[in-house]
Amino acid sequence: MIFYSFKELFLLTGAALAIDWMVGDPKWPTHPVIWIGRFIRIAERFLQPERWKQHPAAVRGLGIALTIMTLAISFGFMWLLVWTADAVHPWLGYAVSAWFISTTIAVKGLKEAAMLVYQPLACGRLDEARKYVGYIVGRDTAKLDEREASRAAVETVAENTVDALVSPFIFALIGGAPLAMLYRAVNTLDSMVGYRNEKYKYFGWFSARTDDVFNYIPARITGVMLTISAMFDRRMSAKDALRSIRAFARLHPSPNSGIPESAVAGAIGIELGGSNTYFGVASERARMGWPKRKLAAGDIVLAVQLLYRVSFILFAGVIAGWFIVN
Repeated sequence: MIFYSFKELFLLTGAALAIDWMVGDPKWPTHPVIWIGRFIRIAERFLQPERWKQHPAAVRGLGIALTIMTLAISFGFMWLLVWTADAVHPWLGYAVSAWFISTTIAVKGLKEAAMLVYQPLACGRLDEARKYVGYIVGRDTAKLDEREASRAAVETVAENTVDALVSPFIFALIGGAPLAMLYRAVNTLDSMVGYRNEKYKYFGWFSARTDDVFNYIPARITGVMLTISAMFDRRMSAKDALRSIRAFARLHPSPNSGIPESAVAGAIGIELGGSNTYFGVASERARMGWPKRKLAAGDIVLAVQLLYRVSFILFAGVIAGWFIVN
């Protein structure tokens, strides 16, 4: 069994975050999330939940089996890889751990996805912006105006400040690369089967609830960190970020996503939430924040700046932690 000390874990998570700042998500077919996703699809076909659709309890049982299998394999494979690398040489173990932790973090990738929406919006190319919005959200994008396209991008950055940064960072800090990869498997399951539609209402139920549990504490830590981050920009209000969390977070259908979204809305002084359309059907989401002005493309940049400030705070925290335990 590989046990890293707090000193080592501080360095590994700090190094992983620095790698992500510089490299981002590697565009190669062996990215672990790709393989986790392939396993989920293969396992879903093998379990064949559609054959049991008349028996919701059975379908839920199959969904539980899918979750347990995916998490066990993701954690076990990552543990074996780190153990093997460490057995060859401890520094190889460190390198493997830092690299794979970095693949569970996506600060640079999230920024790049958001800027792909911002850049054409800033140049008046709305159709191009709609295309890139479609890459990051599940809602219909064909009729989005500039405000709605900007809102979609800001909401994505806000919500994923938890999923793509704070949560994997915290789990890596607790249990290194194996636990960070287990979290990434949880998040991938939720993104693939954790829907409340007819197909996945029962089969994805356990995956969605598992994601809620894993993100519960990180989401609340993120709310605090976004509030602190707003203090470093005169254009933002830390006070309103905190007030917005208290007033609006509980109105979101997710027990976690409402916290970062309401924090960003309050900090920037805009309104998030509202009407979204999925497959032609309108869905009303709780509105969060007090709009001091009309939401615009530039707010995407402000949301990305908040994301990066949170990552800087995390990095400073592990460096400080390293000095304390050294």
